[in-house]
Amino acid sequence: MPYIQTITGRISPDKLTFCHCHEHLMLRKGKSFDVNQALCIDDYDKTLRELSDFYSAGGSMVVDAQPVGCGRMEEELQALSRASGVHIIASTGFHKMLFYPENHWIFQYSCEELTALFLQELRTGMYTESDISAPCRPIKAKAGIIKCAWDVCGLNRQYEKLFRAALNAAKKTGAPLMIHIESGSDPLTLAEYLDKNQVPLGRVIFCHMDRVCHRLSIHKEVCSRGIYLEYDTIGRGKYHSDEQEADIFSELIHAGYENQLLFSLDTTRERLKAYNPSGVGLKYILHTFIPLLKTRGITDTQIKKISCINCRQILSFNL
Repeated sequence: MPYIQTITGRISPDKLTFCHCHEHLMLRKGKSFDVNQALCIDDYDKTLRELSDFYSAGGSMVVDAQPVGCGRMEEELQALSRASGVHIIASTGFHKMLFYPENHWIFQYSCEELTALFLQELRTGMYTESDISAPCRPIKAKAGIIKCAWDVCGLNRQYEKLFRAALNAAKKTGAPLMIHIESGSDPLTLAEYLDKNQVPLGRVIFCHMDRVCHRLSIHKEVCSRGIYLEYDTIGRGKYHSDEQEADIFSELIHAGYENQLLFSLDTTRERLKAYNPSGVGLKYILHTFIPLLKTRGITDTQIKKISCINCRQILSFNL
């Protein structure tokens, strides 16, 4: 029977009724904070307030996109899920290399060691306290998705090693792959690489293309290969307006790809209202963006696909 693997255990896909597919709920201060001070989300009570508000507004599930060894706060996420009622999916995998200090174990591990680590986190339990020291303290909570990062440099030696390990783990477990697409990178080259390596493209999500790739013809080409697109440039005026974001959704839907679209907010400290009163907060899509989508003629049925049905499809394990 299909199931979704959350941080508190397996659940039936029908427990997912409204989902954000790419968020950051808890993020320990580390190298990410050195790069961008908004990349520290470490107040349990404030995050609980956000999740409780999200749950009260109708939210049921969130994918936390922070991978192992990069500020992920596993035990806090597990406690938050239980306290708020929101199902949380945790990520294994890897982020962009600029988010790791030079002496980090991720640069030393072989492909085989990385594959074993990702498999352990998906099958047995995640490691905690692994930001600097090598993973050695497992907990019972499991990851339910593999996060990867496609950077401007493409497949240099380090990224190729990491991608091979992630693809090995995905093919062995059936776990979905969620891939950060960086501005200036080539998503079509990535799609070809995944296909060449026999990754089922219907188990892959490309994130952030609504803000890093302005040619919607490329979005459509990616979708034509079966890949899901997760859009999260919502309430982010420094990139573009919500009206422009709604137009992107409308064009992809009218092109026939409503079954491959997902959404989220990709939150940072400055965008969570509990941390910053001028932020949008996790309720923003439910309260503000969905009404805007409806003004574009996007139907309740289509919105349910984006927020629920498509999420159940991509996030479920079919073992």
